[in-house]
Amino acid sequence: MPKPLALVCIGCGARAQTYAELAARRPDRFTIAAGADPVAARVEKIRRISANPRFRAFANAAELLAAGVLGDVALVATQDNHHDEHCRGALARGYHVLLEKPIATRVDQVLAIRELAARLDRRVMVCFVLRFAAFYRKVKEIIASGALGEIASIQAGEGVMPWHQAHSFVRGHWSSAKAASPMILSKCCHDTDILHWLADRRCLRVASFGSREFFRAERAPAGAPARCTDPCPAAADCPYDARRYAGDMRDPWLGMVYDRAREAAPEEILEWLRTSPWGRCVYRCDNDVVDRQVLAMEFEGGLTATFTMTAFENGRHIEIYGTRGVLKGGETHRRHFGAHLVLLPHEGAPVRYTVQAEDGGYELHGGGDAGLVEALHEEMTKPAGRPLAAGLDSTVHSHIIAFAAEEARATGRVVDLADFERAHAPRK
Repeated sequence: MPKPLALVCIGCGARAQTYAELAARRPDRFTIAAGADPVAARVEKIRRISANPRFRAFANAAELLAAGVLGDVALVATQDNHHDEHCRGALARGYHVLLEKPIATRVDQVLAIRELAARLDRRVMVCFVLRFAAFYRKVKEIIASGALGEIASIQAGEGVMPWHQAHSFVRGHWSSAKAASPMILSKCCHDTDILHWLADRRCLRVASFGSREFFRAERAPAGAPARCTDPCPAAADCPYDARRYAGDMRDPWLGMVYDRAREAAPEEILEWLRTSPWGRCVYRCDNDVVDRQVLAMEFEGGLTATFTMTAFENGRHIEIYGTRGVLKGGETHRRHFGAHLVLLPHEGAPVRYTVQAEDGGYELHGGGDAGLVEALHEEMTKPAGRPLAAGLDSTVHSHIIAFAAEEARATGRVVDLADFERAHAPRK
């Protein structure tokens, strides 16, 4: 039997807890050796999940890394703007790394991590879970089968969901491009990655348009206060009323930002909202990221692709146009048409596909968490020289697409990706 890999968690929040729970189900493959987080309750949660009597707890990443090599793989699941520091620190200490997306929040940092990992001969696997989700694996399988013929164009979209936009990108950690990263990176590098992965070739050029139009002060209802915990004349009809965190939005949203979400009484939650960023009126926040954006991309071989991100839809959708047929699928098909995917040959009868996530969860995303952890042991122990399923050799390019798209949006010009990458390469 292969030796279990010992994992250490740098950052013990929601994402680390999800991966740790999945890893703990496979004691033949994984042990959880340590965790570091400024919030002691989160480290304690990882300790309980680990069921490891020798588990070691640390108050921060620096303490964990200073303690020597405590395992084989460091899971870096801190906030985005710490990924660069913590990934580089783990690589330098001697760990392979499972890195939550994005790799980093600046182009030069992403490229520098790739260089460092290659120089130290360390493996970095990026948590692009869509590559491991049953839905996208079926899409990849259908493309590889030749049923679509030669792929000519791809059209994809992500509906962030209005409440999710408000929670994460208006009130939350990713509301400011300056403090975190642009929306196209923080939320949609999953999507630029899946387009790159399905196209199976490099993107050459990108154009993009987008803006923040809805979640701004000019859209606030008359008389709306700065906080939802104060009397508001629009509260009865406002879908963004923060007091919903004590009601129908407690699960899962409150649990992502408030450690006592499950046991807290409504009165405690409302008191917390009086000073928390998540208690603010969505029209009176300091957010600056877009709430809609489109990309137009040209890939090698003439393949074209478009991607639309909007706050005002729910779930991902995709259409792939080939010389022999068209494949359509996504959240709307799942909810309303009884199939995840429909293949429409140019000649012949339609073929419908349903898929099942490995963990029985959400087929279009969450199921990829289990697939990622299931693949992690093999990926980190495979023979040298074989590329990782979500390694830096391909995922860096997915990030370059996102960074270049933001450059295109900000400047109004078409961006050549090769030129863009050369311009941002770390200086020797």
